[in-house]
Amino acid sequence: MRKIKLIWDFRGPESAKTAEHHKIHLDEFLATKKTQGVLAGFQVLSDVYAIAFIVVDEADMIVFRDALRPHRGEVYE
Repeated sequence: MRKIKLIWDFRGPESAKTAEHHKIHLDEFLATKKTQGVLAGFQVLSDVYAIAFIVVDEADMIVFRDALRPHRGEVYE
């Protein structure tokens, strides 16, 4: 089954801290929903650009997309 990476983009000098903080909220959401097999994380891509993300099964993507409203998504490899 394909995996989908749902992504939140953060830009600016505080983007790394914002993405890290957003990941905390994603972890809290996943804990309250008692989900398993969902990967949450964040990546600092430059001094002024970072992302927070979750990786979900394609079959579950719409549920997470509608609940969390990510900025974008892509196929996870």
